Amino acid sequence: MVDEVSLGKHDEVLRAYDLVSLGGVLQVCDLEMVLLDDNGPRADIHSLVHDEALFCTVQCGFRFRGRFMLPVDWGLLGFVHETGAWESWCHGTVLPSGSAVTVLPEGITEIAVGAGACLTLMLVPLRRLQRKLSEINLRGAGMPGHALQTFVVGDDSWGQHLVARYRHLRESLASQECVLGDEEVDALIDIHVQAAQSAGAASRPVCSRGRRAYYLMLQRAENFMRANMRRDIYIEEICEAAGGSERALRYAFDHLLGTSPKRYLSMLRLCAACRGLSMANSTRRSVKAIALSCGLWDLSRFAENYRRVFGELPRDTLMRSPMGSGTA
Repeated sequence: MVDEVSLGKHDEVLRAYDLVSLGGVLQVCDLEMVLLDDNGPRADIHSLVHDEALFCTVQCGFRFRGRFMLPVDWGLLGFVHETGAWESWCHGTVLPSGSAVTVLPEGITEIAVGAGACLTLMLVPLRRLQRKLSEINLRGAGMPGHALQTFVVGDDSWGQHLVARYRHLRESLASQECVLGDEEVDALIDIHVQAAQSAGAASRPVCSRGRRAYYLMLQRAENFMRANMRRDIYIEEICEAAGGSERALRYAFDHLLGTSPKRYLSMLRLCAACRGLSMANSTRRSVKAIALSCGLWDLSRFAENYRRVFGELPRDTLMRSPMGSGTA
């Protein structure tokens, strides 16, 4: 953390994080982020490890596209207090304010989070979550066996309990002296699972066929970009890999990420370079080598864009890395 800025009416403070530190917010796995604006990675984060679980509340000050994969022995429960000005989503399905999410360890979870979004999360050993699921026999309700489940919390008794619990947890974590009860983990698991069971079909966000098609197109395009990042990439190649016209591709990126394919590729490269600089040994790797490995051939433009987004020059990031001790 190197800077902070007030949020005004919320009386909250956003701090500037380096991308690697912010990507470690989940602790048990890396959250790989691609920034979608020039605000830089700013957030207000409070976390606590308690009774084998990680509690975390995040106020996000920037838009990003993220990917993470839980280890096989962890599960994630979460609640979206606010989504911000731009909609947040998971695997293309919109996550409105007041929605809850359950993530089980199966494959990569893909998200987009808008600036102003506020989330409270709990990472819990999977055995404890599975025990609760088994106790109330949720397998017939379809929750176990799905790597991801989302639902908009209702106003029934369980829903009200869940909202109150997450709000209390957020306030407790944000306070200077957070004290959680001995039964906090099991109580939150129980209420979350009971609320998920009581949520009807109408409470579960659905990704329309058209939106799903655009999400899959976006996914194929991004996979192609990542696989070919070191070389020049042309829009015709991306369209072919994505399986759609240039017009459809542009609409998919604009609709889901609020940016163009070309702009996204630039930010993908810039964020990859940032991660590389943050973890490199400056006695063995140079700014130039890392930039070229990400397909950033114009070093002057790279340095200018990097400073605009991250608030410092690439060599400053390299020298601050844990292995940094030489010259770039």
